[in-house]
Amino acid sequence: MHKPIRFLLLLLPLISLFNCNSTEKNKKQAPVKTTSEVITKKTNLLTDITPIFKDGDVNAVIEIPAGTVDKWELDKTTGEVKWEMVNNKPRVVNYIGYPGNYGMIPQTLLDKKHGGDGDPLDIIVLGPPAERGTQLKSKIIGVLYLSDGGEQDDKLIAVSSNSTLYQVNSIEELNSEFQGITTIIDIWFTNYKGPGKLNSNGFGDKTEATKILNDALKQYKVQR
Repeated sequence: MHKPIRFLLLLLPLISLFNCNSTEKNKKQAPVKTTSEVITKKTNLLTDITPIFKDGDVNAVIEIPAGTVDKWELDKTTGEVKWEMVNNKPRVVNYIGYPGNYGMIPQTLLDKKHGGDGDPLDIIVLGPPAERGTQLKSKIIGVLYLSDGGEQDDKLIAVSSNSTLYQVNSIEELNSEFQGITTIIDIWFTNYKGPGKLNSNGFGDKTEATKILNDALKQYKVQR
């Protein structure tokens, strides 16, 4: 077994610990929906949701709950979350489950000229698993710089307001107080598609992440 994969498996209990540390309300939530092909919302998840709260937190729309492998994504045309299809089959990640809640920030767009992939900003929200389609109030603490096939594919890193991790304000604090989490995230994203498919350029701080967010908010307004 490759050393990075073995190390990731050894650290997985950390993720389980934080994912399970939720309030009684979270424990009573309905189980994650994985059987339907489309989750229909009354609102368009891309265009109708306010992306930023007054206190600076973001509204993250969850596409893939932490710990799951079914690859769902936002349909930019309809504003619905749909199961991604590959060769007419629902896509399932051939790896262990996502190390955090994975989703996007509404009303954002980052094109390739500005270091994006033409889609809404991706975000990893650390905290208890959230139901697909949920809007999570989250605090951005940094960014993971990734390249996918030579194209920039960065992921903002955030902590959920309903998690004990919400006390963390930066990547530096996360590394100091909860050692191993950024290592898990880095190893996961550089291996889940197979060796050599994605490359990591390390983590950026909250200032860098906020700049990416502001650029994406501006680009969305221009495109609309």
